[in-house]
Amino acid sequence: MGAGNLGSRVGLQAALSGYSVSVYDSNPAALEKSPKLMAKIVRHLEKTDQIASGEGEDKIRRLLYTDDPKKAVDDVDLINESVTEDVAVKEGIWTLMGKLAPQKTIFTTNSSFLLPSQFAEISGRPANFCALHFHDVFYSKVVDIMPHPGTDPKWIPVLEDFGRSLLQVPVVVQKENPGYLFNTMLMAFLGTAGKLLTKEIATIEAIDKSWMVNFHVPTGPFGLLDAIGLDTAWQVTKQMPDKHSQAFAALLKTYIDQGKLGEKTGEGFYTYPKPAFREKDFLK
Repeated sequence: MGAGNLGSRVGLQAALSGYSVSVYDSNPAALEKSPKLMAKIVRHLEKTDQIASGEGEDKIRRLLYTDDPKKAVDDVDLINESVTEDVAVKEGIWTLMGKLAPQKTIFTTNSSFLLPSQFAEISGRPANFCALHFHDVFYSKVVDIMPHPGTDPKWIPVLEDFGRSLLQVPVVVQKENPGYLFNTMLMAFLGTAGKLLTKEIATIEAIDKSWMVNFHVPTGPFGLLDAIGLDTAWQVTKQMPDKHSQAFAALLKTYIDQGKLGEKTGEGFYTYPKPAFREKDFLK
């Protein structure tokens, strides 16, 4: 449910793992881009010998891409929702799914920071509702399973097995927590980088260089934010009440208003496809 970057990745991995998959989005442009993104990922998987040549393209052709929600959920066992991090949008999706999906269907949300309890009741299936949060899927192979207080416990081992079948490492979050485990730690890191920038303590490049050199990694916090998407980062940051997060959210909004959402639009804190931090002289 949602044919963006993460929804497409989850759908592709499910298809590669042998599941019958439908990819739904109300935006025809997103449905057009989704198989192209999948094909790009498949080429990399083939090049790195993670899948056999031709296997991925065949799976992509068998996926159902549709903007018809009724068709998308016909006889489905599980829905994983990856729509934008907006309460109203998610409420609309889950109200609709509660009306259309079969009674057997497990409802899962891939939300990054919103909690499953915010949507469980509106779905009409609170006992069948749980967060099932994927990361990169092909590189960061962790899937968070986070029930709300009303989730039927029987679904936890089912979702753990499902996660493993998608070659992910399932981790169970015992209590609802915005950001699960990794994102909670990640936002502390990114938020501190944002604080350093908004307080004019250092430039984007200096902050990234400091992190990249000390941790021997190819990307700093602002390069990582570009990869995540500045719109996604803003949706999360604006909900944090402290003044430093609010200041960083205001800065992110100035980029968004200019159409600079990060790597996916060709420009964010850096310009793509050849950002400065990937140049050989960046760390000299």
